[in-house]
Amino acid sequence: ITMDIARRIFGIHVAEHELVELADGELAYLTKRFDLRNGTKIRQEDFCQLSNRSPSTHGSNYKYDASYEELAELLRRFCPSATVECPKVFFIILFNYVFANGDAHLKNFSLYESPQGDYILTPAYDLLNTSIHFPNEPTATGLDFFADGHFTPRYEEFGFYSSTDFVELGKVFGVTEETVHQHIKCFIERQSEVNASIDTSRLSIAAKKRYLDKFHDRLKAIAQ
Repeated sequence: ITMDIARRIFGIHVAEHELVELADGELAYLTKRFDLRNGTKIRQEDFCQLSNRSPSTHGSNYKYDASYEELAELLRRFCPSATVECPKVFFIILFNYVFANGDAHLKNFSLYESPQGDYILTPAYDLLNTSIHFPNEPTATGLDFFADGHFTPRYEEFGFYSSTDFVELGKVFGVTEETVHQHIKCFIERQSEVNASIDTSRLSIAAKKRYLDKFHDRLKAIAQ
């Protein structure tokens, strides 16, 4: 449902996917591989690979041992069209925060080879509301925003990410303050569409409530 909301309501380019009902009534989630082109596998690297992180080099926490600021630096290093792709990544990070995806780590962002031979952002994948499964998860997004454990004074005062934090993160990704506030307004204005999507989803009644409670809490946070 979160992947569907990302694509249908917020226009994020996501991996092709579908929820289907099997003959016995069980549900199956299907997603189409995007690392194949005309039947041939194309080069693809996630941001753990791009930063040479693995369990042997950075331990069991290697996927989380970084920040979105470092991700932006890697994107500029390896992606010739980083000026175009950086704002897309920023919007996905904002989306993940609003939709309580606490597992948006380095392996959940990737570059792949374009038909022209350069590297661009892959379709978004693994977009989900982890908070309905792990109410006490340790992070709000999966990675810290800034390198070296830096937080904004606003975060240190409130203890959660607000519009101020996203304005600062926007600078890292080349997104203007005006655009950040436009994005925030977009999420707030489309909450009725999200409400309707969750209401008609196959989530249990309890999961629907947890999902929407967290979604509305995050909307309040980014509005501050």
